[in-house]
Formats: sequence, C-alpha cells, structure tokens
Amino acid sequence: MGFASVERVIEQAGKVILGKERQIRLALACLLARGHLLIEDMPGVGKTMLAHALARLLGLNFHRIQFTSDMLPADIIGISVYDREISGFKFHPGPIFAQLILADEVNRATPKTQSALLEAMEEHQVTAEGETRRLPEPFFVVATQNPSHQVGTFPLPESQLDRFLMRLELGYPDHDAERSLLKGVERRDLIATLDPCIPPGELAELQASVRTVHVAGALFDYIQALIEYTRRSPDFMTGLSPRAGLALLQSSRAWALLEGRDKVLPEDVQAVLPGIAGHRLRPAHNGVRRSSMETAANLISAVPIP
Repeated sequence: MGFASVERVIEQAGKVILGKERQIRLALACLLARGHLLIEDMPGVGKTMLAHALARLLGLNFHRIQFTSDMLPADIIGISVYDREISGFKFHPGPIFAQLILADEVNRATPKTQSALLEAMEEHQVTAEGETRRLPEPFFVVATQNPSHQVGTFPLPESQLDRFLMRLELGYPDHDAERSLLKGVERRDLIATLDPCIPPGELAELQASVRTVHVAGALFDYIQALIEYTRRSPDFMTGLSPRAGLALLQSSRAWALLEGRDKVLPEDVQAVLPGIAGHRLRPAHNGVRRSSMETAANLISAVPIP
C-alpha cells in the first residue's frame, strides 16, 4: 500500500540531495517508524535541504526553528499574552505546533532550551502555564547539529539523544554528484517546485502498516543478541536501552516496508543499525569514538545471525 508513492518521494528527494539515496531512505524509514531524526554533520552538506524537501514531498505543515544561545523555551512552545477584548490571557502557540519541525543547529541552544523539546518529542504534547496542548499528527522532529568540537555548541545530553530514533550523517557528495550540484539549478529554487507525492491520509496508513510487517522469532533473537552484546561488552560505557531496542525493531520493519517486503530480514536490521546505535553507545574508559558505521560493523561482526 502506497509503495509507488514512497518510491516517488525517494526519487524526488534524490534530485535535491544528490547521491544520498541511502540517507534519504533512512530518513523516510525514521518517519514511517514514528520517530525523530538527528542529522549531525558539517555546515553546508544539505541537512536543512533534506528536511525541507521531505516536508514538501510528504505534504506536511513545516516550521523551521533556528536555535541560538539566547533562545528561551517560550520561543519554541509559545506564550500567553493579555488580550483586552476578552479581559484575559490568550495563548499564542509557538513554532512547535507543526507536523514537521526543523530544529536547526539544536546544539547551539542552552540545555534549558533543548529540554523544551523533550515532552513534545516523547508525548506529542506540550505543557505551558499549567495547560497541556496536543501537537498535530503526524509530528516529526528533524534536528540538525554541528560537530561538538565547533565553537558555541552545547552537547545534547543522553536523555535528549535517546529520544531521537536515528542519527544520520550526510557527508560530502561524491565527484559526480558534486559536479551535477555545481552545474545544476539552485537547490532552494528546486525545492520550491516540489509537490506532495503522498495523498492526504496515506502517510498515516503507511505508518500503521509498519507495525504489521512480520518479524520471525529468529529475528527477535538477533535483535536481542545485538542489544545484550552492547550491555556485556567492555567497549561501551552503557549498553543499548529498551527504548533503543524498540527503535531497532520499528526501524527494521520500516526499512523492510520501503524495500517492498512484508517481513523483516537480517539485512534490514543491519541497514538501520548504524543510525540506531551510533549516538547511543559511548566508548568506555575514554576510548576512541568510532563513527556510526564502524560501531555497527563491529556489532554485526561480533554477533552471529541465528
């Protein structure tokens, strides 16, 4: 159901973000699994463009929040202002009230402001001045952050990192993709020409379909073996959490759906593992921090498929 529409989204997004089909598929799998996405990379590699392109192609209401060091939680959630006509305070919703939020350079804001996203990401609601307000559905946060060694950044705490279902890195384009980028149309102009590829309501159906993708007992064994290995291994400070295990399961189902299958294979688990494990596993004893791909490759080689 909706497979042709999904392939159309991937094709059109690939015209904006050149040479990055795998990352586009992972970002889309993250959304179909009802998760939130963190993109960490150098400035200028297309992080913001990817988020904007997905919003256009999926027909989602889109707000961009540029995080800065002087931003306050109320700048995200909203604030009540006295209204003379009603002789009382009226709530003015902030930019968090949209279906797809781009939290741009999220690690440039202070931890207090970063925490304003926690309830929204976990509960799909915000509480302001004692009142809880629901956020629109679907609700998807795409956050970008620059590498932590850059000036003016505040590292995201583990509790915030764990709420992102996946973390991706785009990297530099290859030679051919960069040549096409240099010779092609301005990316912002190209995004303006994109039209929604998925009819209203079909995205929710696709998200529901993810939960129906079959997972055999042996696949549950494999996922649990990967999780348990990270908890026993002396290489990591702490292992993967139960939330991470659920993220791995749902992402594997979403990846299988994108591949046009109704059951999960070990290759699906391995495909999404870098995005799930990379930002959750910290090296023990001040060990060398490996890339997400290296971390996943080590796990895959250490844990046999049942």
